[in-house]
Amino acid sequence: MSLLVIAEHDNASLKAATLNAISAAAKIGGDIHVLVAGSGCGAVAEQAAKVAGVAKVRVADAAHYGDQTAENLSALIVANASGYSHILAPATSIGKNTLPRVAALLDVAQISEIISVIDADTFVRPIYAGNAMATVKSADAVKVITVRTTGFDAVAATGGNAAVEPLSAGADLGQAKLVSRELTKSARPELGAAKIIVSGGRGMGSGENYHKLLEPLADKLGAAMGASRAAVDAGFVPNDYQVGQTGKIVAPQLYVAIGISGAIQHLAGMKDSKVIVAINKDPDAPIFQVADYGLVADLFTVVPELVAAL
Repeated sequence: MSLLVIAEHDNASLKAATLNAISAAAKIGGDIHVLVAGSGCGAVAEQAAKVAGVAKVRVADAAHYGDQTAENLSALIVANASGYSHILAPATSIGKNTLPRVAALLDVAQISEIISVIDADTFVRPIYAGNAMATVKSADAVKVITVRTTGFDAVAATGGNAAVEPLSAGADLGQAKLVSRELTKSARPELGAAKIIVSGGRGMGSGENYHKLLEPLADKLGAAMGASRAAVDAGFVPNDYQVGQTGKIVAPQLYVAIGISGAIQHLAGMKDSKVIVAINKDPDAPIFQVADYGLVADLFTVVPELVAAL
């Protein structure tokens, strides 16, 4: 049995989410092949070949794969799907955009955001914003699966010695073109992969307060910065800060929630964090139900004190 994992990358380096998807594939069992589709992506292929547990890396290097548009990428995957029992990708924006197309073209059901593997045909995935778990068994000849990265520990990025095999590129379908991409540059860790996250909510009151109070704390902790949907909707921070059901799903070692009430949509995105610390002036805030440590206090007083103590 062979499995195909779709690598996520920026044509220069392999994204950490790929290691989580490979971990899920390892739990299913079989030979793990990694597909690297991009432009000038030789370095990515070399990194993928060193990942523990990978048997083969297949590389499609062509200009029209540089932007990894879902239309071209899904066509490439389907053209090379023969012989694979499972096709997996991280449940990121690229995976969520590409794999439904692959499933439709292969005329099979997609199994979305698995968090556990029971056997090669049976998986567990969250439903109802993570308040219930569904056990799904598929009889499809090929299983098309997105992997919730917080559900699987990343495999080692080194220790492997996989063969690298060039793959013929498909035609450019010309159905979509990336016009521009605006990237938020930060010296802080990437939100989805950070070990420590400091998040602010509506209780911050303004974007100025958000940055004035939380940035020094994040700097002291070496943390990424996140936010609730309420803070994003209020315009305090850009939407790429958003943690929750409609934002990023995270599971850091430490999650500090400041001025966040704990709406179910937010909890769905961070409740798997190893340690949760909540600061809120409302003792009945739902966030305290999932917090390991809670402090009922005025954030405008205690956050500067916390920064000073650190």
